[in-house]
Amino acid sequence: MKKFIILIMIFSIYSHASLIGSNFSQRDIQILEDLDIKSSFITDYKLQEVYEQFQNRRNSHRYVENLNEASLFVPRVKDILRQEGIPDVFIYMAMAESNFSIDARSSARATGLWQFMSATAKRYGLRNDMYVDERMDLVKSTFSASQYLNALHKRFGKWYLAAISYNCGEGRVIEAITRATLDLYVQKHPEEKNSKIIQDYRKTIKAYQQRKVSFSKLGKIYSTVSKWDIKPDVEDLLIVQKGLERQYLPKESRRYIRKIISLAMMNSQNFIKYDENSHLLNMGISQTIATVPVKGGLHLKNVAKSIGMTYIDLLNLNKHIKQSIIPPTDKYYTINIPYSRLSRFNENRNDIEDTKFAIHIVKRGDTLSGISRKYKVPTSLIKNYNNFKSSRLSIKQKIVLPIPSDMIGKIKFVEEKSSRKRLKKYTVRSGDSLYSIARKHKIGVKKLMKDNKMKNSFLKIGDRLVLR
Repeated sequence: MKKFIILIMIFSIYSHASLIGSNFSQRDIQILEDLDIKSSFITDYKLQEVYEQFQNRRNSHRYVENLNEASLFVPRVKDILRQEGIPDVFIYMAMAESNFSIDARSSARATGLWQFMSATAKRYGLRNDMYVDERMDLVKSTFSASQYLNALHKRFGKWYLAAISYNCGEGRVIEAITRATLDLYVQKHPEEKNSKIIQDYRKTIKAYQQRKVSFSKLGKIYSTVSKWDIKPDVEDLLIVQKGLERQYLPKESRRYIRKIISLAMMNSQNFIKYDENSHLLNMGISQTIATVPVKGGLHLKNVAKSIGMTYIDLLNLNKHIKQSIIPPTDKYYTINIPYSRLSRFNENRNDIEDTKFAIHIVKRGDTLSGISRKYKVPTSLIKNYNNFKSSRLSIKQKIVLPIPSDMIGKIKFVEEKSSRKRLKKYTVRSGDSLYSIARKHKIGVKKLMKDNKMKNSFLKIGDRLVLR
């Protein structure tokens, strides 16, 4: 009976592990080859496990839902990837990163379709200031992601390594390749296990992991071992070593590459071919998004009106534009519109209604830095937009603030709300004077009188004063 149970268990494990192996298509093999992975990886048990998780009704429904919601801009993303020489399978890397959500944000503050961290985005030319965060520009971020992926591919020579290093960083992949090379070398040459050079290499790697030596030390070892005739493959790097806390690659990254492959393979499954989903198979055949230059300072509402689409629909394609206003410091700035609206945009581009900017009239006591804090606009931007050569102001001077006039009410509300949080009450005690209270709480006497609507400085014990 025990033998029978064991045979059933073995059969069930084997049949589970062969789910893809017995049903894969030539397209599935092509996905692996596009990533520079051998076709034999199709039988990888963990890959089948991840793939099967995506096959249940909930995940397959979400998969189709994500593709449908992104159907307007995915063809444009595909087109950019092809243009930049990136394999088609990488469209599913964007899906793995953000579920095709243009404004996706992670707990680590990675943002956008391609989940750029701030430093990496800056390195690849994506702008982030008070007007725009180009990590959420579906076109510009895809060009930047392509540059990054091409740089990673040039460094490692394999597309699957480019994808993994995009997830966990180049340093971690270099460490993984170095460690795997040493381990495979010792397996091939067991007599070298305790040689001084191997032991020294391992000590340096351990010191690097403990942050006792710089990355350059690890980099020197990598440069040396990468010239050996030992070349770790994807199976070698994804293997889980028993008893080791730090594997070659993090668990998340091992799942990440299998997730990309699984998402790509799902596109050839039957549920995609059903009539209601068949349009998803043709995504990328026609142009859907156009990128057009728009005059700085225009509001997206006015642009949307000029091309006959709703403000919300246009905003959904341009979530990188903060406050919905084209950067007023730029003569022109590009935005994304549906390709179907391009001819109408070209007809009306010179007739788009200008934005009404906020105006501040200088009062006694105003300073440029104070106005900057009040409206949350950098001093340099105010000076630049008004062509100020100095920070000196004059009474009744009009200052144009590069924010829409309808934003003023919101800014005041925020200030009033924060002012209420700073409000305190003080009860007058014996020996108190208006001057002593003002000095104790670091408030001007005139302000204290004004805030409490006092006509003179007379106080009575028990009076309640408002302190701002």
